[in-house]
Amino acid sequence: MRIAFFVNAIEDETPNFTTTVLALAALNRGHDICYVTPSDFVLRPDDSLSVTGLVLPASNYKKPETLFKDLQASKEKKTFDASEIDVLFLRNDPSQDASDRPWAASIGTIFGRLAADRGVLVVNDPEGLAKAQNKLYFQDFPTSVRPTTLISKNIEEIRGFIDSQKKGAIIKPLQGSGGKNVFKIASPKDQNLNQIFEAVSGEGYLIAQAFMPEAGEGDVRFFLMNGRPLMREGKYAAFRRVPAKGEIRSNVHVGGGPAPVEVTPTMLEIADAVRPKLVQDGMFIVGLDIVGDKILEINVFTPGGLNNLSEMYETNFSDTVIVALEEKIGIRKAYGRAISNRELATL
Repeated sequence: MRIAFFVNAIEDETPNFTTTVLALAALNRGHDICYVTPSDFVLRPDDSLSVTGLVLPASNYKKPETLFKDLQASKEKKTFDASEIDVLFLRNDPSQDASDRPWAASIGTIFGRLAADRGVLVVNDPEGLAKAQNKLYFQDFPTSVRPTTLISKNIEEIRGFIDSQKKGAIIKPLQGSGGKNVFKIASPKDQNLNQIFEAVSGEGYLIAQAFMPEAGEGDVRFFLMNGRPLMREGKYAAFRRVPAKGEIRSNVHVGGGPAPVEVTPTMLEIADAVRPKLVQDGMFIVGLDIVGDKILEINVFTPGGLNNLSEMYETNFSDTVIVALEEKIGIRKAYGRAISNRELATL
């Protein structure tokens, strides 16, 4: 099959990105791949959809570093009709384009819908992703798995919320990702609150969440596939992201370090609680960020860390993801119609 990986920009990819190891796994299983960016779609007057993808000069890569090197050096592009694409894997982060290229932020979901209408298997489902363009999507999940949260642009509302949280609160923008502009406020009298509010509210609404002391030990990135824990060889695709000294954020790109973690019954209960909504929205692969018995975020666009997991547990979780896509395409062929990922997740 041919898998098109949709990303923000080729030059922004790295050897350690989950997209890179997924592409490597697909190639090693004998599939064709290409990389697609927001400017690569064409909807023609006859209503046909085509996409221009960057292709690699080889297909026998052993390491993600070699694949990445060729990806950055390749100039070969090919134009494919939508009928020639089996899977469109949406792996872009809309928040990265929100400021400089606002037109590009929703292109994946827009053209993903068009591709799905023409029979392409699109993951994650573009209809589901359209609902998840900001962190308000998180509020649709059961209250039992969410920390106490306020969403507002009113400084007095935020002060009142912080005052009600004896352990302090976390402030972050409603739009955003990667731990950017995340702050811990201990008290509504904190002298930095006004400055933080002015800086962060310029990006729109703010989220204020009850601070969870367990976050000092980092959060757990727990991968789900088709709404269920991603597993391979009896091992769960989960790891702890340990924050760097003096940091409240555990994101790897700000110094957080990955460490093995034992999946607990509580984590499995959380997965059970969110499964119905994820399946309903056609979310094929997601990453839950768990602290204690709560989820801090649900990553549905570009959940990362499969490269860390493969090294940590010496098992290729990316291969399991590609096998699942093969199975979906096989079911579609058996049924003789373009079944959506939402339907496939329930079969």
